[in-house]
Amino acid sequence: MTFAAALRLPTMARMQTLLTGLVLGESPRWHDHRLWFSDWGAHEVVAVDAEGTREVVLEIDAFPFSIDWLLDGRLVVVGNGLIQRREVDGSFTTHADLRDLSGYAWNEIVVDGRGNIYVNNIGFDMMRGEAPATGTVALVRSDGTVTTVADDLQFPNGMAVTDDNSTLIVAESYAGRLTAFDITADGTLTNRRVWAAVAGSAPDGICVDTTGALWFADVPNRRCVRVREGGEILDTFDADRGCFACMLGGADGATLFVMAADWRGPAAVNDARSGQVLTAAAPAARAGRP
Repeated sequence: MTFAAALRLPTMARMQTLLTGLVLGESPRWHDHRLWFSDWGAHEVVAVDAEGTREVVLEIDAFPFSIDWLLDGRLVVVGNGLIQRREVDGSFTTHADLRDLSGYAWNEIVVDGRGNIYVNNIGFDMMRGEAPATGTVALVRSDGTVTTVADDLQFPNGMAVTDDNSTLIVAESYAGRLTAFDITADGTLTNRRVWAAVAGSAPDGICVDTTGALWFADVPNRRCVRVREGGEILDTFDADRGCFACMLGGADGATLFVMAADWRGPAAVNDARSGQVLTAAAPAARAGRP
């Protein structure tokens, strides 16, 4: 069965709406009993609990920007070519400067179980209408040194690390595929391969579950898809607007949280607050990172 045919299989139950009024939610993370995410259009880091109680935790002057946590619990934020670290007293300091590698959009960040930070760059300024170019993944080690560890990626987007810290998976939105790398002992990447070809889709944010399957959000097709390595489609959730990112969380780890919004192109990002957090019961719980 082709990937396109698999997407015509019956979908799972309809998603429920947890939160509305966002501009463009991205980079969802389940942390400390709440879903945290970046509202790019509002320049806010927001946390929401399972009942929908919302808190603006930070204001960030960047677009795009993404979040994760170091192993010691300190928050890191990537935006404007810098990774900023929030200290225990609430102050921020520069953890790493990425600007010498590229001045374009640093898009997504994930911290693995060894403390390595992986951050990707799409390679062109989409918001200003530049022609697409290939992107990269950079590694930031605990001492702050930065090096490029992957290149020639077609709009690298969501990233996830498997539970055993052996594999980094990157969504290539413009290539219709999920690409995997082995993580070596020093954090560099090797053995690049197609983890799953998802032709006709544009995989965005991703997360993995305890069965080894992966969820990816898909903006143009307005859905989230659960896929096994090799490309077998296991489940789908349809929405009424673009799905930008997803994360498993909740009390048992088996609630799928989806960042969704209408997408009318970069110039229309701030035109309306169509952004929502959607939820649905998932068949398996969260695993890996983020």
